[in-house]
Amino acid sequence: MKGIFSFMKGLIWGGVAGAAAALLFAPASGEETQMRLRQRAENMREEVNQAAAARRAELEQQLAMLRSKES
Repeated sequence: MKGIFSFMKGLIWGGVAGAAAALLFAPASGEETQMRLRQRAENMREEVNQAAAARRAELEQQLAMLRSKES
């Protein structure tokens, strides 16, 4: 268990260091980078919402089928 915790801790710190290096050495200005990051985050949020809605519809359909079989 200690090995997994150490691995996760290293993974997080590596991500933080990589993100910091990427921001420091980015070819775009800070405002442009922020705008791009916000846009990517919004796109990802939309994709997640669409995937969740599709999955919910699928599960509701399966539930309806199961309920109709029980009756």
